[in-house]
Amino acid sequence: MRIDIVSVIPEILKSPFSNSMIQRAINKKILEIYIHDLRKYGLGKRKKIDDYPYGGESGMVIRIEPVYRCFQKLFSERDYDEKIFMTPDGNIFSQKYAYEFSFKKNIIILCGRYKGIDQRIRDHLISKEISIGPYVLSGGELAAAVVVEAITRLLPGVLNNPDSMITDSFQMKSINSPPIYTRPILYKGLSVPKILVSGHHKKIKDWLYEKSILKKKIDS
Repeated sequence: MRIDIVSVIPEILKSPFSNSMIQRAINKKILEIYIHDLRKYGLGKRKKIDDYPYGGESGMVIRIEPVYRCFQKLFSERDYDEKIFMTPDGNIFSQKYAYEFSFKKNIIILCGRYKGIDQRIRDHLISKEISIGPYVLSGGELAAAVVVEAITRLLPGVLNNPDSMITDSFQMKSINSPPIYTRPILYKGLSVPKILVSGHHKKIKDWLYEKSILKKKIDS
């Protein structure tokens, strides 16, 4: 799988993609990530990428020309299954989207910045508008990193123990994961539920299911 990310400040993405699971996926050649600096496609000697909005509103808006130039270069090299724009007013990202995207071969993610981007970009170059929540960040880079990690862990061969993915929260029909415990069994008077160390697999499975359902009701 290949993911191209277009950003005004690409340096933000270096750390998230150079550690842990994503780096392992890259090293295994399961995933390719290419980060493109939008300013390289800017206008004039100063590589201008933004301008004042029509209508007199405050803030700056990313112009259509640099984005179009960048996208057209990428389009000339390969076909893209999705062209995603990270924006607070997009569709809320979910595990369903992560699964959908994990089956794609090539994806572009455009990170917003400033007041936003020219609407013509959204209308003619973007296939999906995605948000990680109803709040505003300074740009779409961190949101893009969230989306990339959620996709990456679903790619075959990335997780050392694929079975752990099956019992993840939002993966199970119950929506919520049950409470989890590890060693020690007793710490400062706080103990692990006896059922979990009983060795009775059927009772343990039933207990986990009941707790998961109960947690769902409480959270609702």
